[in-house]
Amino acid sequence: MGNKTVIVIGAVNMDICGRPDREPCMKDSNPGTVSFSPGGVGRNIAHNLCLLGLNVKFIAAIGDDVYGDSIFESCTKLGMDMHLSRRMSGGRTSSYLYVTDENGDMLVGVSDTDISASITPEYLKAHIKEINEADAVVIDANLTRETVAWIAENVTAPLYADPVSAAKAERLRPALGRLTAFKPNEYEAKSMTGETTSLFAAEALLNAGVKKVFVSLGGDGIVAASDGEIIKLPCVTTEISNCTGCGDAATAAIIWAGVNGLGIAESASAAMKAAAMCAACSETINPELCPELIS
Repeated sequence: MGNKTVIVIGAVNMDICGRPDREPCMKDSNPGTVSFSPGGVGRNIAHNLCLLGLNVKFIAAIGDDVYGDSIFESCTKLGMDMHLSRRMSGGRTSSYLYVTDENGDMLVGVSDTDISASITPEYLKAHIKEINEADAVVIDANLTRETVAWIAENVTAPLYADPVSAAKAERLRPALGRLTAFKPNEYEAKSMTGETTSLFAAEALLNAGVKKVFVSLGGDGIVAASDGEIIKLPCVTTEISNCTGCGDAATAAIIWAGVNGLGIAESASAAMKAAAMCAACSETINPELCPELIS
């Protein structure tokens, strides 16, 4: 399995988390910890793909502010090629501010991601030759529907997608017929198809043109489906430290498996192993993720 090149087109933001030391007192200042870390579905998938040994080029809209400088530097240090990303003069880098209780459970969040709309068809058109030379292209639903539709019509490389959320998943509809693989969770899959079960939702997505569908069932495992084959795998047993980022790790594993020619069962197994590794780590991304541990 030689190194393959994957281009990720999606969102990056600065995550800002406030966690009080004790039970929070609402409408008042609370002693605690405020932490900053790069995040975003596209960035997290790209990070995991780097750990899996792939050559990763990341296309995102980034402001010319202090958050943007920090994100650009951190992504570069991780091994991402950032030369296709769009630095926006005067732009405000996407940020996600959230406050948890003393146990780390989220109370409220505010998302400021308008800059993602700056990844336009016009911008991508200038780089389409390089994009189509990749072994795979990955998009997330933080892109506008217009941009997704343009990508579906103009990108010839194998296309993968992550729906981000049930609310944003609809933006990916113009690309369904072009997708090599798609990994929604059960809520996103049901929302997009109107079906009442994950199995029926997977079949509906196949009928819409997706070649391989992987529906994450959270703690109940994953349903994987392609033309003529449907399987369900359980989760890999692990001690859970943190569930944030498990979906991004699973998506990256499916992409890694796909570009290396693995079948649907092997892809689903890799996804479950990657998700378990993420769940066992206190961080959003497990730095020990590697091909050997998900094969």
